[in-house]
Amino acid sequence: MNQLPSHSRPPRALSFSVIALATALPGLALAQPATQSTPGLPLPTIEVTADQGGGLNLSTPASTASRLGLTPLQTPASVEIIRGETARERGQLSITEAVTQNGTGFSSVAAPVYGSGFAVRGFQGNSSVMQLYDGTRLFPGRGNVTFPFDTWSVERIEVLRGPASVLYGEGAIGGVINVVPKKPITTGFRNEAELFFDSNLTRRIALDSGGPISQALSYRFNIVTDASNGWVDRGNSSNFAASGALRLQATPNLAFTISTDYGNQNPMRYFGTPYRDGVLDTSIRRRNYNVSDSLIRFEDSWSQFKTEWTPSDALSFRNVLYYLTSRREWRNAETFFWNTGTNQVERSNYNHILQQQNQVGNRADLTLRHQLFGLRNETVIGFDVNRANFGYSNYFPAGALPFLPYTSAVNPYVFNPGTFPDPNRLDPKFRSTISQQSLFAENRLSLRDNLTLVSGVRLDRPTINRQDLSTPSGSFERTFSSVGWRVGAVYNPVPDFAIYGQYAVASDPINVPLLDYTKSFQNFDLTRGRQIEVGVKQSFWGGRGQWTLAAFQIIKNNLLVVNPADFSLQQIGQQSSRGIEAAVSLTLDGGWRIDANAAVLKARYDDFRYIDFVSFSVVDYTNKVPILVPQATANLWLSWAFRENWEASAGLQFVGQSYEDFANTIVRPAYALVNVGLKWQPNPNTTFNFRIKNLFDKVYSSYLRYDADNGYLQGFLGQPRTFQASMNVKF
Repeated sequence: MNQLPSHSRPPRALSFSVIALATALPGLALAQPATQSTPGLPLPTIEVTADQGGGLNLSTPASTASRLGLTPLQTPASVEIIRGETARERGQLSITEAVTQNGTGFSSVAAPVYGSGFAVRGFQGNSSVMQLYDGTRLFPGRGNVTFPFDTWSVERIEVLRGPASVLYGEGAIGGVINVVPKKPITTGFRNEAELFFDSNLTRRIALDSGGPISQALSYRFNIVTDASNGWVDRGNSSNFAASGALRLQATPNLAFTISTDYGNQNPMRYFGTPYRDGVLDTSIRRRNYNVSDSLIRFEDSWSQFKTEWTPSDALSFRNVLYYLTSRREWRNAETFFWNTGTNQVERSNYNHILQQQNQVGNRADLTLRHQLFGLRNETVIGFDVNRANFGYSNYFPAGALPFLPYTSAVNPYVFNPGTFPDPNRLDPKFRSTISQQSLFAENRLSLRDNLTLVSGVRLDRPTINRQDLSTPSGSFERTFSSVGWRVGAVYNPVPDFAIYGQYAVASDPINVPLLDYTKSFQNFDLTRGRQIEVGVKQSFWGGRGQWTLAAFQIIKNNLLVVNPADFSLQQIGQQSSRGIEAAVSLTLDGGWRIDANAAVLKARYDDFRYIDFVSFSVVDYTNKVPILVPQATANLWLSWAFRENWEASAGLQFVGQSYEDFANTIVRPAYALVNVGLKWQPNPNTTFNFRIKNLFDKVYSSYLRYDADNGYLQGFLGQPRTFQASMNVKF
C-alpha cells in the first residue's frame, strides 16, 4: 500500500501565506473590541449551526444571487444553497459531485484530468457556467477550473441558474457556482477530524478547527490530504489542500479578515478507454493506455484581505483585495484508437503543456438602506478591478517524419506503456493579460409589503493583450465593452410563498485560455444573451417542506464554440434553450426525508454554419442539439432514521444522453447511478459512515472524446462499484 503524500517541503505559495498569517497574528491578538457602544448595526456573529440534512434552504441569505443579503425566497431568480455538511454526509468529496448530485439541472462536461466544468440550462463550459470561490471569479485553464476541488473546507455551495449579469464578470449566461469556504468561528470552539478508506485503497485524513483566540480575534483552519490506487492500472493519485483564516473584530461595526487557501492535485492520469468499432469492450475497463512517466499536476493558491464596516443601520461597506496563482502541467498520451485490423491500440496526441497564471484584483461595494418616496429602498453600488496574466508553453513531439505527430501502438491487453519522448522539453508559446474594470449597482424597492422590485446593472471593460512568443505577428491588443442588466419582481400572496419573474441581458465572460485555441480571437465579438424566467417558490410546514418550480427561455448570439474533434474555435450565430426545473424537499414523520429535483429542456443551435477548413466547405448544423448538453437530469435522495443513532440513505443520479459532435451522430448514452449509505452515531461526537458508490456497478462514460477525421472514440469511464468507510470525530 502506498503511503499518504508526505509533502517533504512546503510549496512556496503556501509557505508565504503561512508566514503572512503568523506575522499578523501577534499584532492582531493585541486588539480588543470597543468598550463603548457605537451607533450602527453590529456585524453578524459567525457561528456553526447544525445542518438540517439537506433541503432547499429557501430562507438562508445567498450572496451569489444578490449583494443585498436576500434569501432565495426574496430573489427573482433560481438559486440553491448546498450545505457543505450535507455534501460530506452523502459522501460527495469533490465539488463536481456536490454540484451535480444536489443542484437542479447541473451536469459535468469535463474529464477530471482537466479540472471541472459544468452544463446547465442548455449551455456548457466556464464561459457560460462561471465558477467562483468566495465570490471571486476564477479564470480557468485549458477550459476548466482546477480549484477548489474538495468539499472538506466548504461551508456551502451556492448555485445560480441563469445570467449573473450584475454580480460577477460579464454575465455567465448559463449560471454561476460559488463555493463559499468555512469562516472563522467567533463563539465557542469546534474541532473535527475524519478518517476515510475505500476499496480503491483511497486513504484520506482531514482536520477542521475553529474558535476565538481572544475577544476580538477568531480563526479557522482546515487541512485534508488523500492518496488512492485508483480503479485503473497505474491509477495512483494524491491531493492536498489547506486553508486558514483570521478575523479581527476591531469594533462592533468593523471587522477585518485575512485568509489563504492552497491546493495541490495529482489526479489519476487516465484519459479514457478506446471503443472497439464504436462499442465499449468491458474486458479492458481497467486498462490505462497512458505512458508510464505521464504527469498531471495542479497547484493553486488564493489569498484575500476583507474589510466589513457598518457605521449605521442605513450604511455598510465591504472591500475585498485578492491574489490568486495557478500552475497547471500535463504530459501525456491522450488519444487512443483500437485498430481492429491490427488488433492494436494506437496512441497519439502526445503533448506536454504548462500553464502559469496569476490574478490580482480589488472588489468594493457600498450598501445604502433608505426611503424612496416613502417606500423602503436598498441600493448597492460598487466596482471591481482585476488583472490576470497567463503564460503558456507546450511541446508536441514529432514522429518518424518531422511533419507527422508522434504515435505508438500497444497490445490492448498486455503491454509496456513506454515513456514520453524528450519529457523535459517545453517551448514558450505566448503570454496573455486580461485587465478589467467594472462598475455595478443593484436595487430592491418594496412597492408594497408583499411586492418587491429587484434590478441591477453592470458595466465591464476588459482588455486583452497577447504576446505571441513563437510568431510575433500573432500578437494583438483589444478592448471590449459590455453592459448587462436585469429586472425582476417578487410577489408574496401569502407568507413564505413567492411568485416571481425576471428579464436579464448579459455577455459571457472572456477567459484567457481561449487564446490557447486560436490567435484570431481579436476578430471575435462578445457572446451576448438574454433570458426570461418565471417561477414559484414556497416554504411550508414550518420549513419542513419546500418546493420550487421555474420555467425559462435563453437566447444567445455570437457563441464561441470549440470543436471537440480538433479543438478549433469559431463563432456562430445563435443558440437557444427553454425548459422547466423543479425541486422539492420534505421532512416527514417516522424519520423520513426526501430531496428531489429534475430539469428538462430543449436546446438547439438556431443558426450554426461551421467552416470546415479541411474540405474548404461550410457545414450547416442549424437545429442540431448543442454538444455535451443533456436534455434531462434528475436527482433523488432518501434518508430514513429507522432507529435511534442509525440512519439509512440512498441517492439516485440520472444524466440524460448528450451528443459529442455537432452533427449529433455520436451519442453519450444516458446513465443512472445509485449510491447507498448507512450512518451510525454511537454518541453526539462520533459518527461512522458506510457507503457503496455505484451500487449496481454501472459501466458508463461520463465524458467522450471523438476524432471526426479518424473515427476515434474513447470514453472516460466512471468510477465502478466502490465500498467506503469513514469515522468522524468532533472534539
